Amino acid sequence: MAGQSVERREVLRVMAMAAAASAFPGFERWVFAHDHKRTGAAQSVGGAYKPLFFSREEYATVGCLTELIIPSDGSPGAREAGVSEFIDFMVASDRNVQFQFRYGLTWLNTQASLLYGASFTDLNSAQQIEILKPLAYKNYYRSGEGEGRGFFKLIRQYTVMGFYTSRVGLEHMEHPGLKFYSESPGCPHRDDPEHRRLPQV
Repeated sequence: MAGQSVERREVLRVMAMAAAASAFPGFERWVFAHDHKRTGAAQSVGGAYKPLFFSREEYATVGCLTELIIPSDGSPGAREAGVSEFIDFMVASDRNVQFQFRYGLTWLNTQASLLYGASFTDLNSAQQIEILKPLAYKNYYRSGEGEGRGFFKLIRQYTVMGFYTSRVGLEHMEHPGLKFYSESPGCPHRDDPEHRRLPQV
């Protein structure tokens, strides 16, 4: 629509897709942020999650990557939010990104094998970060890794999307939209209902 920024359209698109994903009964951990039927950050939704698109090895790599992007360091992260489930569902539902994800995961494992002689998930966290650092930070960019950077940007976007559309993500931000009110809260400026004396910003 005219007058809308790309960012606003993208946010609305993401929320619409996440709302649609919330109807899928196969998630084990991921719960849509505004699904008030389920409560509890780590509550199991269904049985063990069965990937719809990724192979078992690919799904393990996706899970590893999401946990490196949003780790559980003192607060819930991608693992607790079930972000890898969300990504698998979204990729299975969108043919436009399937090749990018599959190719990107293959690229990443090839890079891990070339540098350390093992698959990405078999490396220790320090080695994994050494591979990802040139993909994530401009100051560390290396020539010949453009495809890897493109993939990392894509999976980082989907990780953030999955985390902040999840109940765990919004609870982490203490989002007021998750609160229940027995009645609509009134305006706190009772002596100035028309807000004529509020400071100008």
